[in-house]
Amino acid sequence: MEASLIELKDIYFFSSQFLTAAACMGKYVVQNCLDFFLVCVSAETPLKDGEEAASSSDSAADPASSLFNHWGRDLGPESRRVALKKFRYFGYNGYLSDRISLTRPIPDLRPDGCRNMSYSSDLPQLSVIFIFVNEALSVLLRSVHTVIQRTPSYLLKEIILVDDNSNMELKEHLQSFVDETNAQHGPGFVKVVRHAKQEGLIRSRVSGWRVATAPVVALFDAHVEFNTGWAEPILQRIKEDRTRVVSPSFDNIKYDTFEIEEYPLSAQGFDWELWCRYLNPPKSWWMLRNHTAPIRSPALIGCFVVDRKYFEEIGLLDEGMEIYGGENVELGIRVRRISAPEDVRNLCCMVPSGKVSCSHCHCLN
Repeated sequence: MEASLIELKDIYFFSSQFLTAAACMGKYVVQNCLDFFLVCVSAETPLKDGEEAASSSDSAADPASSLFNHWGRDLGPESRRVALKKFRYFGYNGYLSDRISLTRPIPDLRPDGCRNMSYSSDLPQLSVIFIFVNEALSVLLRSVHTVIQRTPSYLLKEIILVDDNSNMELKEHLQSFVDETNAQHGPGFVKVVRHAKQEGLIRSRVSGWRVATAPVVALFDAHVEFNTGWAEPILQRIKEDRTRVVSPSFDNIKYDTFEIEEYPLSAQGFDWELWCRYLNPPKSWWMLRNHTAPIRSPALIGCFVVDRKYFEEIGLLDEGMEIYGGENVELGIRVRRISAPEDVRNLCCMVPSGKVSCSHCHCLN
């Protein structure tokens, strides 16, 4: 079958080859192949608690809806309709997220041995950059709260929030949080970059980098939760060699129950269609018999940490790219090409000791 080009405003990519689904921002042109499915996302505004629900024909009444397979069976009809409206809008259980603590405890899933590792006392400071558009407020705030709570204060210089033209309601609620946080931690601790129009994922990351001032920048989506000790092993790798581009080890936040699901340690790469994939670590890593050792990786999927000036030296991300995931492949290839053939130090790598959980949007029924 001949592949066709389809242009959509808001889309989700899904593949039987993927372990996760990736939420896309902005307007993208994507290749429609047999292995991939495109699901349009409703552009309607999510209902607030207490708002009038949709008609009785709404599929929220259907207990077979994927949102209610493992959660919410004890909810009344009104609450179910509100929950499903938010699920349709965000792609995850925003209703449940609003009822979970912003600093909830999560399991420490680091490999054995990571808890006893020691690091330099003079690690470089971090600027943590979150990018988002119309993210659920509770999910966004949980990302920020956990990075503050679980990063040593002497390492976290600032947090940069890149708002890719979200709705006014989110902007107002977020500004109140920013003002309160800066009153507690000092002026400029949380900075907000607001786009006048939607720029998309790649240009949003570069916008955050331009505002950052710490020696190291960490670029993340705004639907993550940081685990204990996530930063130190990553910063240690970059301190040893500033040309390393490093990813934390990711686990999954289940879209419906918000439970943490441990993912196996893996490298991050891409297939012949240039789609990002999780890969089995190379044989050389297994032969070390040390699960705390960094895993060399051909590419990095989405979120990564890099020396701020080195990132500029290698050209940042290609702001002309419009397709989600292309920047990950291109960055991996570029980092590999600038290395001398005998020098593999500055390849991308994943650090098992640095654990971050990520919420992945889910296909809607």
